[in-house]
Amino acid sequence: MAVSYRELGLVNTRDMFAKAMGGKYAVPAYNFNNLEQLQAIITACVQTKSPVILQVSKGARDYANATMLRYMAMGAVAYAKELGYEIPIALHLDHGDTFETCKSCVDYGFSSVMIDGSHHSFEDNIALTKQVVEYAHRFDVTVEGELGVLAGIEDDVQSEHSHYTNPDQVVEFVEKTGVDSLAISIGTSHGAYKFKVKPGESVPPLRFDILEECEQRIPGFPIVLHGASSVLPEYVEMINMYGGKMDNAVGIPEEQLRKAAASAVCKINIDSDGRLAFTAKIREFMAQNPSKFDPREYLKPARAELVKMYAAKNENVLGSAGRA
Repeated sequence: MAVSYRELGLVNTRDMFAKAMGGKYAVPAYNFNNLEQLQAIITACVQTKSPVILQVSKGARDYANATMLRYMAMGAVAYAKELGYEIPIALHLDHGDTFETCKSCVDYGFSSVMIDGSHHSFEDNIALTKQVVEYAHRFDVTVEGELGVLAGIEDDVQSEHSHYTNPDQVVEFVEKTGVDSLAISIGTSHGAYKFKVKPGESVPPLRFDILEECEQRIPGFPIVLHGASSVLPEYVEMINMYGGKMDNAVGIPEEQLRKAAASAVCKINIDSDGRLAFTAKIREFMAQNPSKFDPREYLKPARAELVKMYAAKNENVLGSAGRA
C-alpha cells in the first residue's frame, strides 16, 4: 500500500530550492545508512536551524530495509520537533538507476527521487527521466535528473572517467523531461579519492565556466552538485594514525563549495565526509580502549563528531544555517 510523504511529516524540495536560490545558499543533502548518522544529521540541522535533505542510496535502502527507512524518516521529523525547532526535512533517493526503483521510493514515502540516466545516451536519458517525472509528479514528489558523468566510486555508482556536462544540452533536457532540479558534472567526484594528485599538489579547480553557462541557459533553475565531500584531512590522518590506510585521499576544497553555494547550486551532496568522520572516531576509541565492546560506547563519540562536522558544513560552507 502506497504511503504519501506528507503522512510522514516530510516536504518535497520545491520550496527548499526556491528559498535557496533567492538566498544564495545551498541546502545540505547528507547521506545516511544507520540510526546514529540520522540522529547526528537532525541534531546538527536543528542546532543550526538549517533545512536538510536526507539522502538514501539504493545500496543504503537495501542495507537498512525500505520499511525501516520509512519509519526512521517519520522518527526524524518527530525528533527534530522534540529537539525544539521544526525544520523542513526531505527524504531523497540518491542515484536511482531504474524507473522501478524510483517508483518504489515514491510509493514508500520518499518526497524526492533522483533518476540517474547519465550513463545512457542523451535520448535514452531523456526518455527514462521523463517516465520517472510523470509518475512522481502524480504524487507531488520532486525529481532530480543528471547530465554528465562523475568519476569515482560510491556504493553502486562508479565511473573511471568524468564527462563534463554539455551546456548546449541542458535546455532541451529540462524542457523535455520536466525535472525539478539538475545535477551537473563540473569536476566533483564520488568517493574519498577524487583526484590523482601527488602530496603537496593542489586539486584541479571546479569548472565554474560550465556552471555559469548552465546558469545562463536555464536561469533560475535549481542545480545540484554531487560528490562534494571535502575529504577533511583531520579525519584521514586520524584513520591512518589508528591503523587505517588511506593514502592520497583528497576532496573538494571548501572555498570552492562556498563559491558554488552562492550561485545557482542550491543542493550540495555530502556522503564521504560523514563516513570518514564516523570511522575516524570509532578507530580512535577502539585503539584507546581495547577492552571495550559495547557498541554504544564507541558509536556515541562517533555520533558527536558527526554533529560537529555537519553543523560546521551548514554554518561555514553551505550557508544554510539560520535558513529553516
